[in-house]
Amino acid sequence: MPLRQPRLLVLSALLALPFTASADPSAMPAATRADAGKPLIIAHRGASGYLPEHTLAAYAIAVLQGADYVEPDLVMSKDGQLFARHDNELGLTTDVARHPEFADRKRKQRIDGVELDGWFSEDFTAAELKRLRTIERIPNIRPGNTRLDGQFEIPTLQEIIDLVKALQVSQGREIGLYIETKHPQHFQDLGLAMEKPLVEALARSGYRDATAPVYIQSFEVSNLKALRQLSSLRLVQLYGKGQPHDQVVQGNPLTYAQMATPAGLRAVAQYAVGVGPDKGYVIPRQADGSLGQPTRFVADAHAAGLLVHPYTFRAENSFLPTELQRGDSPATRGDIDAEVRAFLATGIDGLFIDQPDIAVRLRAEARR
Repeated sequence: MPLRQPRLLVLSALLALPFTASADPSAMPAATRADAGKPLIIAHRGASGYLPEHTLAAYAIAVLQGADYVEPDLVMSKDGQLFARHDNELGLTTDVARHPEFADRKRKQRIDGVELDGWFSEDFTAAELKRLRTIERIPNIRPGNTRLDGQFEIPTLQEIIDLVKALQVSQGREIGLYIETKHPQHFQDLGLAMEKPLVEALARSGYRDATAPVYIQSFEVSNLKALRQLSSLRLVQLYGKGQPHDQVVQGNPLTYAQMATPAGLRAVAQYAVGVGPDKGYVIPRQADGSLGQPTRFVADAHAAGLLVHPYTFRAENSFLPTELQRGDSPATRGDIDAEVRAFLATGIDGLFIDQPDIAVRLRAEARR
């Protein structure tokens, strides 16, 4: 019965379109460039507040909602193909557990210092990954998305590129790719280094230099520096907690906190054009979970010549400051408008959001 639902009929029709490559992205008229609308609205894993993340449907809906960029997280298959998953562990976002033929692939391993028990992309060929179907990653928070469990394949990078280029034609505007390389040190250690295959795949599709509507981001440092040697595509340093994993492996004491100082930001600017901080770097939460006061992070980053694109804005109570939550359920939408407005007021250059339509609306209201 689910395929008879109107929403799925629309999505099925959309995804049945012939997604063939269009003109070189750098040839789009200046007025329609993806970076023309500031601050940038980056669809975090697609419109993941409405559809299971990292599916062609989620990316397509994000574009139709007005997002400037869509964000694919990339992992590697056993045979060196790039696929969109938030993590290389597949159990949370696919139906792999329902495939008896893959039961013996389940194992434990340490990823970025954390022991995980599950199924890992590097143990599957591209053909095998294509047999899996996606499921909602946080069903307790987004139960509505579970209605689409099992409906969509895991997309390859090339399929995402083809989708974006097709939608550029129908939407009459350029749409950007904001790519994150996931666990690059881990894949390098396995002999599946991501940097060269990624740069080559983008170049084949016309994304060759800093004029292309592409950003590549990473929580690691060496990965970005290697990419800088291979290409002039724009790079963004992500900021989390503790240390970048590659720095831990190399025995380097560098921390994200050090990278967030004025001197640290100037060092980042030697290889990146922007920074992607956790929201707390821009406006931290107070002890009671409410929103605090803005820090100097944005000003210091701008002084170093860096763009600032914080992550991640989500509408549900579970992710909002305490004073902006509404009702008792963690899955209920709170006052995300107030949170986004507070961050826009700090002068950020873009933001990652699971519900792109909200940010698009608020950006338009701010311009009136």
